[in-house]
Amino acid sequence: MENVQNATALAAAKTARDKAFWKKGLFIAIFSGFLYGGYTSFMTEGMMHGVWNDIYAETPTGVAAGVSAFFIVYTVSAIGAACVDLGSAIWSLFYGGCIGRLGDFKRTLSTKPGKILIIAAIIGGPLASTAYVIGLQMAGSIIVPIAALNAAIGAIIGHFAFKQKTTKGMVVGIIICFAAATLIGSSSMTDLNFSGGAALGCLAAFIAAVGWGVEGAVGGYACCMVDTEIAIIIRQCTSGLVNAIILVSILSLMGGDGIASGWHVLGACLTDMPSYWMLFVAGVFSSWSFKFWYKGAAMCGAALGMGCNGAYAFWGPFWCMIVCGFIFGHDGFVLPAVGWIGALVMVAGILILAISQNRATLAAEE
Repeated sequence: MENVQNATALAAAKTARDKAFWKKGLFIAIFSGFLYGGYTSFMTEGMMHGVWNDIYAETPTGVAAGVSAFFIVYTVSAIGAACVDLGSAIWSLFYGGCIGRLGDFKRTLSTKPGKILIIAAIIGGPLASTAYVIGLQMAGSIIVPIAALNAAIGAIIGHFAFKQKTTKGMVVGIIICFAAATLIGSSSMTDLNFSGGAALGCLAAFIAAVGWGVEGAVGGYACCMVDTEIAIIIRQCTSGLVNAIILVSILSLMGGDGIASGWHVLGACLTDMPSYWMLFVAGVFSSWSFKFWYKGAAMCGAALGMGCNGAYAFWGPFWCMIVCGFIFGHDGFVLPAVGWIGALVMVAGILILAISQNRATLAAEE
């Protein structure tokens, strides 16, 4: 009888521990989307100051003089991402050094999980992020809900590749989150001319969704074996270096401007203090956001982790309204009523996802 009572008590303690772990993962996943909004706002604001005003001038002068239209649209987008990612890498290395993890970082690079994280970072960092920026340039905010498909793609990858349970309720939650992202994105879909360029922009957004879906699922899985403090150093250093050295060079050559032009403008942006301090702040937000994204997906599964993170579709415009609109006084950043409605729909979708995930976890333990 005593053995039965002990077994029951142990089972109850394990269930309570698992629930606490899951709830913590849920909070972390939600917070990652909130922090991503901060990253979006400071990156947006930073690219409206200092040398960026010259770059985006109708007739660029100074560091951007003589470059092609392709360079202004695409290469500059990669340069902006590189500036943020390099700042994020510096912050991640600094923080990792403060908590004594740099030795583990070096050792992890040669392991299988470390190599997996490098590949995931390349797919979700330079490739997916650049595709997303290109989509915004070509089609505008209509691509936001398409990019938000990363939650569904991540759940599918997690289900088939890592045997993570996906229930009907979780599928419904993902669909609701996607609908909410569509509702939020629709707030600026006025006078849309769905041209060939817009179609290519939507295709680029889908590529971004696939890239982020792969990164979220694979990165979350790898973080079951690698500490997230180490994983984020690998992620941000890989993304920053590949963006700055490889992607900027490739896009500079594609536009016919030459590698030297790309690196010259990148150097000018990295040393432009009126703007770079904001891009560095964006990098700090990015570091914590991606760290919590990986950790949330590892703790509560790819479907729920990425569904919660997908709330960035609301937090991005919300943070931009506060930082770009209220603090720096730019017009056009007020979040319309449909954005708030979309946020409530997003909350409903996340709740359904969470409840379904919890029930699936309890059923698996019985």
